[in-house]
Amino acid sequence: MKRFLLATDYPNLTELRIFHFGKELALDYLINEPSLRSIFQEQITTLTLINDDEEDMIGLLKEYTANVYTQILTFFKNLKELSIMGPSPIQMYPSLSLRYLPSTTFSSPILTHLYINVTTLDDCLCLLDGRLRKLTTLCVNVHHMDIFSNSVHNMDKLFNLKYFSLKSFDRFKQYDKILSLIRRMPYLEKLTLYLHIKGRNTVIDGTFIQHDILDYMPQLHSFTFCICTYVKAVDLSYKLSSEDIQQTLTNTKQQQVTSIVNYIQYWFDSSWMAACSIFSLPFQFDYLKHLGNKFPNIVFSYVTFLFVEDTNPFQHEFFVRISRSFPLLKYLHICNGEPQVLDDLVICSSDNCQLHSIIEYHHLTKLDMINAHRDYVEQFLNETKAFVPCLTELEVSVRHLEAVTKNFTIKETRRNCVNVKQIDTLGELTRRLDYITNVPLPDEVAHKAILNNVLKELPVQEQDIPCSLINETRDYGGTLIKIIKYANKLAQQHSTEDDTPAEVHEHHFNRAMLFFKESLRYPID
Repeated sequence: MKRFLLATDYPNLTELRIFHFGKELALDYLINEPSLRSIFQEQITTLTLINDDEEDMIGLLKEYTANVYTQILTFFKNLKELSIMGPSPIQMYPSLSLRYLPSTTFSSPILTHLYINVTTLDDCLCLLDGRLRKLTTLCVNVHHMDIFSNSVHNMDKLFNLKYFSLKSFDRFKQYDKILSLIRRMPYLEKLTLYLHIKGRNTVIDGTFIQHDILDYMPQLHSFTFCICTYVKAVDLSYKLSSEDIQQTLTNTKQQQVTSIVNYIQYWFDSSWMAACSIFSLPFQFDYLKHLGNKFPNIVFSYVTFLFVEDTNPFQHEFFVRISRSFPLLKYLHICNGEPQVLDDLVICSSDNCQLHSIIEYHHLTKLDMINAHRDYVEQFLNETKAFVPCLTELEVSVRHLEAVTKNFTIKETRRNCVNVKQIDTLGELTRRLDYITNVPLPDEVAHKAILNNVLKELPVQEQDIPCSLINETRDYGGTLIKIIKYANKLAQQHSTEDDTPAEVHEHHFNRAMLFFKESLRYPID
């Protein structure tokens, strides 16, 4: 790109979109290339960055914010619209972290549109404290909704804001904080919410939507939302259904709204939970989770990531519906331990059973079946049942994979696996189709050596290392290192403004272990 920008003058260039953006590129362009400064500083008013940096690889987020994001606003003096996004919906680029930085950080007197990921809801509140006083459009994805600092935020009305979008894949309890925030926006014309709410004994239904949100938005003419509430079944006085939720939606000002209710089993204590989703139509988000056997007969045109889960088996017809309802599906996670039941659509021969229809998934690239019954591995890898030409990543139990492919010897599973580059078994075994290596689990001595080697780089006292980290993680493989890094990240998120690393304590490790245990079943949370 540098060669093109230096080739000639571009007097009319006002908009720039940079792919494969990263910290090093930012320093190169913004500091080390003075010949580009006149274009960047004076001409560019609209900037879009596709950030390839990964959040886990860049150190402290507040340093990345100060050294990269803040420099962008400082350098592009006439910037009015800034969009920062990742290369894919599930890849987390470094999020904006402002809560431990001065209030002058990431400020602009002229920026009107901002689209960015932020670390916590606190960071979203920082953006609305007056440092971006001309802001009319703010769209944020929040990574951690339930992490708060002791900061006191400016809670003045936001009269200039016309469009606000808040999305989070993280389940959180602080629903009231969201209500307080959007009620500061009396002239809002467009609102988008994607939320997963836990810790309630009632679901967010049409009545709540009307009284909690719409009644406070007199200027609102566009409300796009997907709100899922997780309620323990024991807290419900009766078994909730989609029909119950749908009745409450008829009284709202929203004309096109529907709902899904799915009962799931929480891994931690085996309790039953109702996952109750209400959403506007057409569904305009790229991510949908906890879809079960029962879902409305509509087309989810934008969804690329889908998480399906049910305690009843998924039959072949279910996946036929999935392929039709999710035409752009790229990432599919299946959580179902129940075997499929053969029905009258099956033709059985002496060697196998073949269903009448072969389901086609033309865009599916990643398939996660680590928490799925072997039948679903068969469902997707056997070419007599499915055609998955773009599949490149597979997460699956080794035991199931070997059984379905008969140790990679049967031809029916070859076509769907021909483009697979990586097979992840979450610590049991890592395989590539052209090279197979058995990786045994470490013994107790080796496991402690691995722990000591990783922990010695962190500010942690021996008494703060929980026994569970030592005793319960021998079979975690690479996930163990992720747990330790995440615990350190949690600690540093609560560090002060100085450069002294915060100590990692037992509660950080416990929270990290809980996060990764749950992520095996509920990824992204």
